[in-house]
Order: sequence, then C-alpha cells, then structure tokens
Amino acid sequence: MRSDQIRATFLDYFGGLDHLEVPPGPLVTDEPDLLFTNAGMVQFKPYFLGRTSPPRPRLMSAQRCVRTVDIDRIGLTDRHATAFEMLGNFAFADYFKREAMAWALELLTDGYGLERERLWMTVLRGDEESVDLWRSLGVPEGRIQRLGPDDNFWSMGVPGPSGPTSEIFYDRGPTVGRDGGPAVDSERFMELWNLVFMQYRRGDSDDEILGDLPGRHIDTGLGRDRLALVLQGVDNLQEVDVALPTLRAVREATGRDDDPAAHRLITDHLRAAVLLISEGVRPGNEGRSYVVRRLLRRAVRRLVLLGVDEPVLGPIADSVTEVTGEQVREVVEREERAFRRTLRAGNRLLDSELRRGPLSGETVFKLHDTFGFPVDLTVEIARESGVSVDTDGFARLMREHRERSRAGR
Repeated sequence: MRSDQIRATFLDYFGGLDHLEVPPGPLVTDEPDLLFTNAGMVQFKPYFLGRTSPPRPRLMSAQRCVRTVDIDRIGLTDRHATAFEMLGNFAFADYFKREAMAWALELLTDGYGLERERLWMTVLRGDEESVDLWRSLGVPEGRIQRLGPDDNFWSMGVPGPSGPTSEIFYDRGPTVGRDGGPAVDSERFMELWNLVFMQYRRGDSDDEILGDLPGRHIDTGLGRDRLALVLQGVDNLQEVDVALPTLRAVREATGRDDDPAAHRLITDHLRAAVLLISEGVRPGNEGRSYVVRRLLRRAVRRLVLLGVDEPVLGPIADSVTEVTGEQVREVVEREERAFRRTLRAGNRLLDSELRRGPLSGETVFKLHDTFGFPVDLTVEIARESGVSVDTDGFARLMREHRERSRAGR
C-alpha cells in the first residue's frame, strides 16, 4: 500500500466516525517554545488547554513533522527519520480510552490488514485501566507490557498538555531482532501508533504536573512512514515509496553500495532540509536556520567521506517529490558549495590535531573562528575518531570573544 493510500484509508475511516478533517498546521510553528511542529497535536494546543473551542469535538489530520532529537540515530536504526508524516485522530472532551483503543485496533487489522497476533501494546506502569481495556478487546496479557514514564508519558517537551500513553507495536519477526516485546527490542517491535490520554497540564518538566486539564481528551499519532515500512515490506524508512527516489539518487551520485548507513543519512537529512527550505527557512547560524544548515552540512560531509568531490545535492533535491521549485535547489546548491570550501580549509588543521590527541578549546575555537567550522561538527568528527574535545574551553573562549566584540562597539 502506497503512502498516499495509507493516508486516504486513515482519513476515510475516521471520517466515517464523524471526525472533521482539518488542514495540517504549518511546519514552522508559531508555538514560542518549539522550532518546528513535532506532532500532530501542536496546532490543537489551545483546544486541549481549554483556551478556545474546536470546530467539532472530533478532528483528524495528516501532519508533516520535523524532530531533530534523534539526529545521531539516523541511518543506524530502521525506524528513525528527521521528517515524517503523522496521521492523527483527536477528541476534545468526547470519547476516551476505550474508543481510541478499539478503533485503532480495528483500523490496523481490518483496514490495513495487519495480523492481530503480531501487535503488542505498552501502557504506563500503574495504568491497570488501560491493561483491562486491551484485554477486553482481545489482546492477550502476554502482549501487553507495563513501562515507565520515559516510554509511556507524552508531552510536547515544553509546558502544556500532557498525559499517559498506550502505544501499539508491530512484531517484524525474528530476523530483525530479539523476542520479548517492545521492552526488549524496539527495532523488531516497531512502534506504529501512540495513543495519548491527554489529562494533565505540564510544567517545566514531565515530573512537574500542575493539575488537570479542563477535560479529558484524546490525541493519537500513527506514523504513516513506519506503517508504510511494514506494509511495503522494506527494511527502513528511507526505502519507503516517498523516500526511495532520493535514496536511489544518492546511490547513483556516490556510485557505491558499501555504506548504506551513510546513504540513508544523506537521504534523510536532504529530504528534511528540502521540506524546511520549501517552508521559507534558509540556512543560517541561529535557530531554525541553523537546523537546515546542520542537516545539509552533515549530508555534505558524508558525501565527502564517500569520495564525492563535487557538489551533487542540488540535482538530488529534485527527487524530493513532495515539494517543487527551482529556488529550493538553488539554496541547497549554494549551501553545499560554501560548506565544501569550509571543509577543505578546516580539514587540514583538524586532521593534524586529531592525530595528536584530545582537541583543546583553542583548536576548536580556531576552527570555528578562522575557518567557519561548526563546533558540533568538530565534536562529531572527534567522537568518531575516539578523541575527546574541551568544549568548556571553547565555550569560555567564545564568551571572551563576544565580550570583546561588545566592548569594541
């Protein structure tokens, strides 16, 4: 089943259950504590908090999201991506746990044809109500696992609505990993759907619960791309139908097939950067702009390590079919050319210093100040070489540099 069919099946199902489809929110959110929309519920935060009323008690959406918290895992796991689509159904003081669970189970099995016997559920430890509900829906006790708040409590990562979760996983089989459920192997048992029982108002951390929300709400997120991985029988997110053209273009540009993790990283980072550029974000040194710059720089560096000496990301960007426009390609090409110059200038010093051992704060500062070498890339390269970095010394020199700059104004 293609990704667009997965989306249509979801929206048709919940449309039949009186959910109103709303357009996706902007990827570049106006939420002050977030750089990008990282979940389908972001645009609905005022409804969860009771500040405004939703147009209907039941809503649904297909939301593009960007998350950078797992950037170091890209290419190393099957299930992580920087940009992805989240399919969500939402209820505001309407239905609650039982309906959300029953409908998710029905859609996955009857709608998408997944084998019920390969589905596992997790719940927040102590939430026996959810355990009983899953059992009443025919899920055996042995396929329900109780986990801690790190796994089964959800928030935006900032003050706002939050609540316990129940997650649905699919067993990809013994060739992928160890048996024992999601608590044992999260590659074999891949999370597909997160059901959030939105009940609480979060403070500055998940440990700080300020009280109950005005009502009990439902917020769910079904990862379209992860479900596509399962339904299309591919091995990782970069091989699903929406990403495969870019992966193929990367392979063609490198002319190699001996480093699949690098190819997948380049594919992931370029796709995410292209989506953000199409939303008006340009590479830069701060905030959202730096995320785009960092993604492109990590992709360029992998290309260099694979022996690609000339700029190639511009033509590859054309393979990201979700967006169009010559301007996106031009931005990518300009950034790649600039960073390749930076790499050539700084690599000689960095390679020499890496051979000597730990990198001093002075070396890191020189790479940054003289060659424009970003500190996070220096740390990443040093880590790959097993060399430590004096980041505290670098931070001290940066503070002194800024103070001198201010004093000289």
